Amino acid sequence: MAKIVLRRVTKSFGSKVAVDDMNLEVEDGEFVIVVGPSGCGKTTTLRMIAGFETPSMGTLHIGDTLMNHIPPKDRNLAMVFQNYALFPHMSVARTLSFGVRIRHASKKEIDSQVHEIAEMLGILGLLDSKPSQLSGGERQRVALGRALLRKPQAFLLDEPLSNLDAALRAQMRFELKRIHAQFPVTTVYVTHDQVEAMTMADRIVLMNHGELQQVAKPETLYAEPVNVFVAGFIGSPKINLVAAQIDRSGGGSSLRCLATTIPVPAEIGDRLRSSQGAVTVGIRPEDVLPCSPQDITPGRAVISGVVEVIEPLGAETHVVVRVGDEVVTCRTPPRSGLEVGSTINLSFDIAQATIFDGTSGLRLC
Repeated sequence: MAKIVLRRVTKSFGSKVAVDDMNLEVEDGEFVIVVGPSGCGKTTTLRMIAGFETPSMGTLHIGDTLMNHIPPKDRNLAMVFQNYALFPHMSVARTLSFGVRIRHASKKEIDSQVHEIAEMLGILGLLDSKPSQLSGGERQRVALGRALLRKPQAFLLDEPLSNLDAALRAQMRFELKRIHAQFPVTTVYVTHDQVEAMTMADRIVLMNHGELQQVAKPETLYAEPVNVFVAGFIGSPKINLVAAQIDRSGGGSSLRCLATTIPVPAEIGDRLRSSQGAVTVGIRPEDVLPCSPQDITPGRAVISGVVEVIEPLGAETHVVVRVGDEVVTCRTPPRSGLEVGSTINLSFDIAQATIFDGTSGLRLC
């Protein structure tokens, strides 16, 4: 196992900068997930760690070794690809044992290790099968088993679950977390799926346009996003982001948004002093509650709108409400009795909101 360190790493393809001045440390045994929209540079970052791409600038260390010009075969890394990259002519047993055999281990040692890993992954009955006879989930387990048996100093995984159906992805997320608990090898995992990132990672690396946006634990990324992009990318359903104007008349501070004026506590008003007036208010859907007039409590803002979309999801329902020129999503219990076109009152606590500067997009409070 080894620590992975990128210092001011930049990768350009001609005039296009794919990764821009990246600084990142992945601790020994840590499970880090790199996530972001298509084209953000996450796969290029993984390929540089693997040695398939060379940084245009900066340094890449694995353990104590500078890796910039070390070929992939000499890095002692194991990579699991999106398409599994299994040998079509090899049985599962031969595929699993590939990394052990090239180390010239004894047949007894090879058989013992293959049996142990196959039993752990639930593929013991498939050892004589070829890849063409396996399901997607079984192929993924074989690819993981082959990587585990190599005993690498780090695992690199490139969207390994993207070809699986939703139920199998959920199962494999559990399996991957269990495997990492048993084999705590340094792991860098690339995905576009924020659910995978939020449920599996020790820390999440969020990228956009080749730049690091935030590196943090999943709960920190969700609760304390550093800017509007992070807030909008993390969370399902998406955070409500509404334009607002600070009103400092009357001695205190208020926010004019959603067709109403919302007084803000003094401590929030103090943090807004650096803003020129225009801000973006972020409110998570779970913090927006349907209410009736008798339920309104002091300190909660109340808005009224028209229901535009209702999305039943079994355990909860997502309701999209138009309030003036904005739309707000809230979560409600199932069978709430709402209908499209009906009027609904919503309330939220402005102290639970996240407020961003209207120009820079950086978090103010």
